[in-house]
Amino acid sequence: MIIKTDQTWHEKVIDYLSEEPALNLFIIADIENFGYETEFQEIWADVDEDGAITGILLRYMGNYLPYAKGSINAKAFSEIINNDHNYEMLSGKREITEQFRPYVAFERTKETYFAELREAQYLNKSISRENILLADLSDVDSIMELRYMIKEFDIRPTAKESLEQALSTKTGRTYLIKDHDKVVSCASSTAENSLSAMIVGVCSHPDKRNQGLASLCMEALCQDILAEGKALCLFYDNPKAGSIYKRLGFQDIGFWSMNYPLRHSLPEQKTTLVK
Repeated sequence: MIIKTDQTWHEKVIDYLSEEPALNLFIIADIENFGYETEFQEIWADVDEDGAITGILLRYMGNYLPYAKGSINAKAFSEIINNDHNYEMLSGKREITEQFRPYVAFERTKETYFAELREAQYLNKSISRENILLADLSDVDSIMELRYMIKEFDIRPTAKESLEQALSTKTGRTYLIKDHDKVVSCASSTAENSLSAMIVGVCSHPDKRNQGLASLCMEALCQDILAEGKALCLFYDNPKAGSIYKRLGFQDIGFWSMNYPLRHSLPEQKTTLVK
């Protein structure tokens, strides 16, 4: 049975999602940030005869995120999606989104590797933090200037606003290194919540590559977030970058699938590590 949840379901919903905190990063963050009683966000649950949750579907504006621990009631959840004329994207672990294909029209699909880090055992705990700074709003312009230099990145028009919001609301942080007051390397987190965080925007200035600066920023960021008891995750579609992440202890946990109607373009989000 599909029900629309409210705050009274919060404990059950989070308990269900918390077994895979990295995989459910976006759902958990959206629930913690916006709750159950907004016009732009809704959360449905598939509930069995005993009242136990067997699947979740979250809508944030026109974006839908499904989750289940195995088989999901895709047919019933698809009725909700297909009745939404503002539907823009269905995203999630590939094994979950694939179950929607018989019921929802996917005209375009983008898939990336999805990796998770839960332990700091492979991180270098003796790195020098002398030149690593925690960004504030005054650094946003310089961070964006650096990101626009990275040819592997496709920057959305709202990227600057998103970065400012993350820093302002503490749902993201950026560790950076400067040279003459210009950001030359950085690593960021986004969608931080009580259980997990995502690493994005790991890069160095083209003239500062192969000096290990981005790795320093990323290792410091990962160490601090893990120390708070959170799991880390990231997307990547570059096997070379993936090998670097794996040396830090990240492990592939599947593919993240983003599915769009034909009228929508593919997103830019990449997490390319430039040493």
